Amino acid sequence: MRVLDLRGQRPSEARLRSIVPRQTSEFVSSAEESVASILADVKSRGTAALRELAARFDGVEQADLRVPQDAIDRAVEELDPAVRDGLETAIERTRAFAAAQRPDDAHLEVAPGARLTHRWTPVRRVGLYVPGGLAVYPSSVIMNAVPAQAAGVESVVLSTPPQKEFGGLPHPTTLAAAGLLGIDEVWAIGGAQALGAMAYGFDDSETLEPVDTMTGPGNIFVAMAKRQLRSLVGVDGEAGTTEIAVIADQHANPDYVAADLLSQAEHDPHAGSLLITDSEDLADRVALALAERVNRTKHRERVETALTGPQSGVILTDSLDQSIDVANAYAPEHLEIQTENPGDVAARMRNAGAIFLGPYSPVPLGDYAAGSNHVLPTGGSARYSSGLCTTSFMKAVQIIDYSAEALEHVGPAVEALSRAEDLPAHGAAVAARIKESDTEGDS
Repeated sequence: MRVLDLRGQRPSEARLRSIVPRQTSEFVSSAEESVASILADVKSRGTAALRELAARFDGVEQADLRVPQDAIDRAVEELDPAVRDGLETAIERTRAFAAAQRPDDAHLEVAPGARLTHRWTPVRRVGLYVPGGLAVYPSSVIMNAVPAQAAGVESVVLSTPPQKEFGGLPHPTTLAAAGLLGIDEVWAIGGAQALGAMAYGFDDSETLEPVDTMTGPGNIFVAMAKRQLRSLVGVDGEAGTTEIAVIADQHANPDYVAADLLSQAEHDPHAGSLLITDSEDLADRVALALAERVNRTKHRERVETALTGPQSGVILTDSLDQSIDVANAYAPEHLEIQTENPGDVAARMRNAGAIFLGPYSPVPLGDYAAGSNHVLPTGGSARYSSGLCTTSFMKAVQIIDYSAEALEHVGPAVEALSRAEDLPAHGAAVAARIKESDTEGDS
């Protein structure tokens, strides 16, 4: 991993944002162009385009895009008991946390007879994306579906890539997770084209009704599809290629830090792993532990590519304060804090998708069974967006209920402001009611 030494420097936050490890702009630009072309093709040609894209990207010749119910049922029946137990544990804990996130409606009387309500309602139909490719992600089915169900969403559709190994169906463990959650509309569509299919819908050889909101993790192409479709449908944060940052000091266990950096590099050659530390000695010991772990890991080539890429590295700082500044500028998807007082450090963090405290809360815990959600903002978008939660599938409606007396009381303020904005008809709409109320009172 490359080393960036900030000791003795005091870069501004803007400068820090520009120098922290990220994917190259050329890679992002290439994805933007490819995704625009894919989405246009799906919108214009529907299932014909989707079948051609499956053949090109997945090596699969598809007859039916929708997964039959018997395939979902069979996947549940044949699921390894230990895996089923793990999925059910994750479902139980994620359900509990998702239920706790559901907000209450707010009611307020701002003046006598002037009542306001802030009412939360679920969206009607959501599209959930679960990636495939280099790994299998039944956990992502849980992370997407459970908060949607906790929100009260009426209709849930799942898209996940077809697998040549399984005759064009998605991976059976992914299907089993859908079955355990009661999801019966599953489509074998992957990548940016899946996002396009759910956003636009199609009604030719098969029918997919468009969704109102789309969520789910994926690579840079999936994240770019969300960016390009967000004017048409709601989307969660841009949960693209995974990333981890670890703030560590001299008290951290270097082997734990190395194991966690490697765990995220295992996802994808473009995954980001970043160590931020004020201890050069710790950085050296982490490097040794990481080299040893890389040598014996299963996906060595993928891991080495990720760890040596421009999106990964070690940042040396003068102090814990500077480490915190760097982490806030980076705004990581996953932030581990392995310091002497991790809770104190977490209290000073503004920007992170999820924060993992201390030596016994590693990111893989959150990936599977902590009860938190692993669909989190990447690429620095944690500066302004949140991880997936129950309210991601809800929207707030404001209800205004004024009596005649309450309107009359505030009417002069409305009329004055309407004149100030040169919108006299606004004031007139209020004045007409006040006049009518006065007339009724006289009679």
